[in-house]
Amino acid sequence: MSIGTGAERCQASAGPTQMEYPKFSAYGITRHNARYYTYYNRRRTSCISDCEQPVERVTSRTTSLRPQAGVDDAASESTIITTRGLSVILPAYNEEAVIADTVEACNRTLALIAPDYEIIVVDDGSRDRTGEIVKEIVRTNSHVRLVRNEPNRGYGGALIAGFSVASKDLTFFMDADGQFDIRDIAELLRLREQGHRAILGYRLHRRDSLMRKVNAWGWNMLVRLLFGLRIDDVDCAFKLYDTELVTICDIHSEGAMVNTEMLVKLSRLGIPFVQVPVHHYPRKHGSATGANVRVIAHAFRELLRLRRRIHHFTAELPPTS
Repeated sequence: MSIGTGAERCQASAGPTQMEYPKFSAYGITRHNARYYTYYNRRRTSCISDCEQPVERVTSRTTSLRPQAGVDDAASESTIITTRGLSVILPAYNEEAVIADTVEACNRTLALIAPDYEIIVVDDGSRDRTGEIVKEIVRTNSHVRLVRNEPNRGYGGALIAGFSVASKDLTFFMDADGQFDIRDIAELLRLREQGHRAILGYRLHRRDSLMRKVNAWGWNMLVRLLFGLRIDDVDCAFKLYDTELVTICDIHSEGAMVNTEMLVKLSRLGIPFVQVPVHHYPRKHGSATGANVRVIAHAFRELLRLRRRIHHFTAELPPTS
């Protein structure tokens, strides 16, 4: 979604000629050096802009979409949203209590709205029966694939393993721990059909401990400071990309830095981001590893490595399809 000039954005007026935003939002906010707040009320639109000031060059543009009352429930839909192939990657570590339900929910939703799909479960060195449960599912469901990391490679390593075998046009990933609702993918797919190639979920109401929230806030601020990356929820595990973009980014971070590396590289390529609010639920089974001291220390080491090498990153951007 382009930013445009202040004059262009302020041309909206009352009536059917008002500016168009993706229909998930009651109002849209475009961040970075230009700020636009658009409020719809009885077909009246007002626009407040500070674009008259010089606009600093940015390498990416981000649109945040806020939900209106009564978020669409994709489970009630039976209309195919996309005919593009979709690879869904589910990194899993010791998720025997929820993995079968997560895979079943994905199958149930995707069969309705994106029937050309595959579900890639990456068992990242689990010490429980996660891999065995998925192996049984694979025997009876041709849409499901199992990839095993031995030993455990970390969150980024699990995603990289999934990226390497994704065979469809679009790549989506989501945690397998039951804290996300796969039905929220419906809006991400609609936005892809509108031409957006990098659609990022952000947790509208994050259901994690206070310590994890504080850590996430500090990490987001650090990433913004070092890379100028203005993303509401950098590490939200609910993202949809064109598979070609994932491939050319050539991700190497095997820890918590994986999302930052992807977004920084896409930003350098000039790919605009669209942010969409998604539901987030308390973890009912298992335990999160993201707040582990070793995980955090490894993330900081990867952050510094990315900071040093990102200036040498170049890639040929594939055409939009």
